[in-house]
Amino acid sequence: MTGRSGRAATFARGDDGASRARVDRDRVVRRALWTSVPFNLGGALTFAFPESLGRLAGFPTPVAPVYSATLAMLVTLFAVTYAWLARSPAIDRPLVAFSALGKAAFFVVVVACWLAGEAAGRAVLAASGELVFAGIFTWWLVTTSPAALLGPTSTSR
Repeated sequence: MTGRSGRAATFARGDDGASRARVDRDRVVRRALWTSVPFNLGGALTFAFPESLGRLAGFPTPVAPVYSATLAMLVTLFAVTYAWLARSPAIDRPLVAFSALGKAAFFVVVVACWLAGEAAGRAVLAASGELVFAGIFTWWLVTTSPAALLGPTSTSR
């Protein structure tokens, strides 16, 4: 098993250690990023049409069009960002950290609104996927080191 500096880890199964599963952390985070794209696009549609799709998700209505359109645009921009990150040869750590914080913060906002009686329980359920993505992004950040992602470094003198 590699430590925090490795991009992949090997986990033993069973007492004899003969069966091993290799976890490619970059592959896992790239799949999560790709999965975030349609998840965010669906969220953007929910915010763009609060009277129909938003109501199904448990979000409060009515919403002024300037707010729903702005939120839908921002969520769509995040979807584009996730696609860009997933396709990039080197995954940008600060952007993944920003994404993890944004996803966790969105979940916290929805829960706070639900606790205040401003959103339905369905909204918390719909937003729970954001917490899962935040967890995956955070796991990737914690278990990979920036130096391992850069590859061999050359020293300049």
